[in-house]
Amino acid sequence: MAQPGENVALPEPSVTGPNSLEQLLAQRRSIRDYQTAKLKLAEIGQLLWAAQGITHLQGLRTAPSAGALYPLELYVVTGRMEGLAQGVYHYDPGHHQLTKTVDGDLRDALARAALSQGWIKPAPSIIVFTADYERTTRKYGKRGIRYVHIEVGHAAQNLFLQSESLGLATVVVGAFNDDEVARMLRLPADIQPLLLMPVGRK
Repeated sequence: MAQPGENVALPEPSVTGPNSLEQLLAQRRSIRDYQTAKLKLAEIGQLLWAAQGITHLQGLRTAPSAGALYPLELYVVTGRMEGLAQGVYHYDPGHHQLTKTVDGDLRDALARAALSQGWIKPAPSIIVFTADYERTTRKYGKRGIRYVHIEVGHAAQNLFLQSESLGLATVVVGAFNDDEVARMLRLPADIQPLLLMPVGRK
């Protein structure tokens, strides 16, 4: 079982799939009801890669970023995963791996921080999108805040479509107490939570 600070290698992501882009766009829905069946490590790895994976030798990623500055940081809150203990993990796109940051099942606490949206808790995992705004604003000034918000939309849609391709369900959650989420995930002071995406089987 991984301890805080330990790394967990993710399976190599796939770059082919059974569905066309048009099919995925037509089928995509926001779903708030999940089976309790465990998710596989390869599935979480594929979702994270779709949202922020490296796709070019120069470090370019699956989602566009103003100035290629990449302010987003992704975390996974796990509850029911094959091969991954409960806890909070930070995604490292450069090495396609997770680093454990917090022990324990925080899904119930996260659901309460999300204005007591109880349907979040049964999701086997919750992907949390966060951002370091300064990476973008130090180049673009206040306009960079808008660019970060555009970017998280790109990344979230990627995750939506990848979920559909894998037969998984998800939805974007924007209603939560920022300070509570940052505290329970033990986010660095310069990192702010932007949205949550619970993931589970349909």
